[in-house]
Amino acid sequence: MTQTHPSPAKVNVRLGENNYGKAEVKLMKVWRDTERHEIRELSVRVAMTGDFDAAHTGGDNTDLVATDTVRNTIYGLAKEGFRGSPEEFGKELLNHFVKTGPRVTGGFAEFTEYLWERIPVGGEGHDHSFVRQMPQRTARVEGDGQTFKVTSGLENLYVLKTTRSGWAGYLLNERFTTLPETTDRVMATFVTAKWEYNTEDVDYDDVWNQVYRQIQETFTDHYSPSLQNTLFLMGQAVLTACPEISRVWFQMPNKHHLRYNLERFGLGNDNEIFHVDPEPYGLMEAWVERA
Repeated sequence: MTQTHPSPAKVNVRLGENNYGKAEVKLMKVWRDTERHEIRELSVRVAMTGDFDAAHTGGDNTDLVATDTVRNTIYGLAKEGFRGSPEEFGKELLNHFVKTGPRVTGGFAEFTEYLWERIPVGGEGHDHSFVRQMPQRTARVEGDGQTFKVTSGLENLYVLKTTRSGWAGYLLNERFTTLPETTDRVMATFVTAKWEYNTEDVDYDDVWNQVYRQIQETFTDHYSPSLQNTLFLMGQAVLTACPEISRVWFQMPNKHHLRYNLERFGLGNDNEIFHVDPEPYGLMEAWVERA
């Protein structure tokens, strides 16, 4: 005989923090005002916050902005606006949704920008032909349509130097330590960074370009006893060059380039041939802040 068991009583719950919107909206804008075109390509996520309890708890969609509308709005406002940086476009989007969404009180917009450079022809950048670059620009804008918190950043900046780097003086007398010290190694990393601002009066494009250049220049200008030290010096240089930035965060994996053993084949290897070891890898993360 099959026994039946009563269903357990439902526990009391409440709705916590929530948002909804549209993600992975792929947008390219081409400026054709002159024969020399400009382009920007973005992946956009917009999320709205507000009074959405009824939709979650009772299935009542009254006055909700459809996510399809969010997608269409991104393209429509890109046509009417988006004349500058992704950060400013994010402010435009949030301001729009707070004004037009009866239940929307705020939200955030996140961007990944794919960078394009002009193809050089005869020593000059072509007017309307471009090549995509490896790094990406990132931005996050959150707020209530009137006041905003802006965070800018970059991802996938792959940098490498073939000398003037080492790793020595660390804990050696430990039974699981096998790595030998070195004062001459290849150092490589993918730089991910993000930074916050101490003012609302910001030329976001200009600051981003300054940070982008400064990170690369600082990577070159010193002997690096560790990836941690290089991370710190990059942060110091960025804050020195950009007074608008309050603090900057880095994530930097150590992309190991290991000297390959050619001696077993009767060949020398004076730091010329390396195996690029994808994983596992050391990973360094830190905020660098104004004192």
